[in-house]
Amino acid sequence: MAARVGLLLRALPLLLWGGLDAEPPERAGEELRRQAEAFLEKYGYLNAQVAKAPTSTQFSNAIRGFQWVSHLPISGMLDRATLRQMTQPRCGVADTESHAAWTGRASVLFAGRRAKMRRKKRFTKQGNKWYKRHLSYRLVNWPEHLPEPVVRGAVRAAFQLWSNVSALEFWEAPATGPADIRLTFFRGDHNDGLRNAFDGPGGALAHAFLPRRGEAHFDRDERWSLSRRRGRNLFVVLAHEIGHTLGLPHSLAPRALMAPYYKRLGRDALLSWDDVLAVQNLYGKPLGGSVATQLPGKLFTDFEAWDHPSPWGRRPESWGPKYCHSSFDAITVDQRQQLYIFKGGHFWKVAADGNVSEPCPLQERWPGLPPHIEAAAVSLEDGDFYFYKGSRCWRFRGSRSVWGSPQLCRAGGLPRHPDAALFFPPLRRLVLFKGARYYVLAPGGLQVEPYYPRSVRDWGGVPEEISGALPRPDGSIIFFQDDRYWRLDQAKLRATSSGRWAAELPWMGCWHANSGGTLF
Repeated sequence: MAARVGLLLRALPLLLWGGLDAEPPERAGEELRRQAEAFLEKYGYLNAQVAKAPTSTQFSNAIRGFQWVSHLPISGMLDRATLRQMTQPRCGVADTESHAAWTGRASVLFAGRRAKMRRKKRFTKQGNKWYKRHLSYRLVNWPEHLPEPVVRGAVRAAFQLWSNVSALEFWEAPATGPADIRLTFFRGDHNDGLRNAFDGPGGALAHAFLPRRGEAHFDRDERWSLSRRRGRNLFVVLAHEIGHTLGLPHSLAPRALMAPYYKRLGRDALLSWDDVLAVQNLYGKPLGGSVATQLPGKLFTDFEAWDHPSPWGRRPESWGPKYCHSSFDAITVDQRQQLYIFKGGHFWKVAADGNVSEPCPLQERWPGLPPHIEAAAVSLEDGDFYFYKGSRCWRFRGSRSVWGSPQLCRAGGLPRHPDAALFFPPLRRLVLFKGARYYVLAPGGLQVEPYYPRSVRDWGGVPEEISGALPRPDGSIIFFQDDRYWRLDQAKLRATSSGRWAAELPWMGCWHANSGGTLF
């Protein structure tokens, strides 16, 4: 069943690419239904006995339950919006409690007041909970491409999120001692049963078990990130799964951290009223009856910018540039084939032979440019630098702003929060990438050319949500995503090779000066 669910979460090309206005072909209808049945069984909308051969009524009722929990129009039909929702990355814990709430609501609608009186409130059943207020935890391992100190900081913050609003207190257990809650990253089947096997990027990102077992498991092959918008935000998933280890089921509130589909970081508080009431119902209010401390999500958008001590007791730069240990915000190359790699409020210059500079403040080179830019490109026609962040863009000639002030790029049809920018020599144009689409810009860089955006599928084999792109002297284009790269043949517009850029591309400046080894 796990393979079928994984297929549903990753396939459906007609729904995800350009065919959104077309109905699925007849020959795919039965297969889509089988995949949907597997999904509905996995997440608690069909029990295992019924899922083997559900009637049309049972299947339709299960679809209605899923649509209600997912805040979709309740039709009972396997329509495009429902199928699309099933493909979204989510928590692997079943929605059993949420579906039970839907069943109760349906009973009210069809059976009247008597059924309404029998309805159970969420969280009144205490069931699984810890019978103590001081809990220990251990981070067993972490993703290979994220630094350990940064991940530990995110874990501490995720536990603190819950202790701020309840009587709970958490402490990190020694590596050799017991711990109440253990956080572990696994690949594939890890003895939790086939329905809990991880299937790589997408699908179920993590799952957890209620108190007493105290386990939260995360897909090690997921594209985890702790900065900005790229990849899957590990902090949000950590905080969500920790909520399960405390005994909280999924929430029906649309902006709750404990909703089945992970919350996005923003200006609003990370925990909704539903999350706070749920944890306080189990463990009480903060000691002394103090007001719960709520923090906006924007404070947690970039853990890698937080000040963490180096695990080796020396300056991080002595082990190579900071971007080599995790990721970068943006990357570009100038007319002399000198790389510029951006992260936070600094950038590094890397010569063609791989020699890398010390980190340089952005403001000293480009006055007025904010930190954490999202995309950058140099026009190989005139040497001007173009920068993009949010809905604004900048153009510099040397250290002088060409436009005088940041421009509102979306006025010309440019995407907000682009993933990457590229000067594409064959077109002699700037190209912006955003998710599954790319945009070719008219000369000047403030307008999108007609007939764009188009699908990233045009760049054969290049993934969505790239983090950077570079033209190379040999005529190839290098695309980056987290710690991986893809080399694209310009003539064929097809990826011909891929690998890990820190280990395999010495011109990125990530070779250890003494040993010749790589940092990853």
